[in-house]
Amino acid sequence: MKLVIGITGASGVQYGIRLVEVLEEVETYLIITRTARQIIEIESDTDIHSIEKLADHILDEYDFTSSIASGSHLFDGMIIVPCSMKTLGSIANGISGNLITRVADICLKEERRLILVPRETPLSLIHIENMLRLKRAGAVILPACPGFYPKPDRISDVIDIIVGRILDLLEIEHELYERWG
Repeated sequence: MKLVIGITGASGVQYGIRLVEVLEEVETYLIITRTARQIIEIESDTDIHSIEKLADHILDEYDFTSSIASGSHLFDGMIIVPCSMKTLGSIANGISGNLITRVADICLKEERRLILVPRETPLSLIHIENMLRLKRAGAVILPACPGFYPKPDRISDVIDIIVGRILDLLEIEHELYERWG
């Protein structure tokens, strides 16, 4: 399996970091926006280079010459986690201003799996309409809203619930959280 992971400049970068950590058996293409790099420094104690070492391919957010910038390059899907509302709105309106939005556009036009994990609250009508537009276009919208039935003890448990849900959508087996009875 080949997956593209985009980490954008929304709060909740821990979700993206954890996803890259658990995808050891998957070929990964990682794109971290410049804003996400700033948020990683603010929200986590994780060094950006240690995150990049976990991925098979590190791509610059503006490298439109990258192989994944073409629909002819085969990969299985893309996860944008966290997905900023700027990124979500750009994708919903067909604006490919960087490599993340370009690859998302490819996923939609080639009917590949596209999972967006927005981390925003409250939502405006514009946010909701953009999400609806993307859902109708074939994207999966997975808000970073964890369930609490597994009785998480730590923040890492809460993060694992969302990352586990992403893995469920990709049909990747895991034991990150206890499933509902």
